[in-house]
Amino acid sequence: MTITYEVNRVITAAEFIDVLAHSSLGVRRPIDNLATMEGMVKNADLTVTAWDGETIVGVSRSITDFHYACYLSDLAVKEAYQGLGIGKKLIQLTNEQLGHHCKLLLISAPAASEYYPKLGFVKNDRAWELPRDKQIS
Repeated sequence: MTITYEVNRVITAAEFIDVLAHSSLGVRRPIDNLATMEGMVKNADLTVTAWDGETIVGVSRSITDFHYACYLSDLAVKEAYQGLGIGKKLIQLTNEQLGHHCKLLLISAPAASEYYPKLGFVKNDRAWELPRDKQIS
C-alpha cells in the first residue's frame, strides 16, 4: 500500500462523506445533509487529502487567511487506515501551506484529545462556541 497526498485536489461531497462515515468524525458531522456537505467541501480554503490509489482515505479541511490563523475544521482518516501516520502527515502538509506566522487551531473530538499534544499542540482553555440553537443575548 502506497499512500499519496494531494493539496487542494477537488473532491466531491460524496468522497468527503465516505471518509467521514468510515471514521469517528461521521457522528459529529451532518453527513445526511448533502447541501451542507457540498458547501463544506466547496468553501474550504485548504484541503489536504490522502489516497490509496484512487480511493480517498483521509481529509484535512481548513478555513484560513494563510497569514494569521487557520481553523482545521475536519481531520478524518478511515478507520481501516488509522495508526499509519496518515493523520499526522495531513496536519504536517496543512501546516506547510500556511504562512510562517499563521497559527493552526482545531477543536478536538473527545476521543482524540490525547492525540494532539503528542504532535505539539497546546491546549487552549479560552476557546468559546456559540451553538446553532442559541442566539446572541
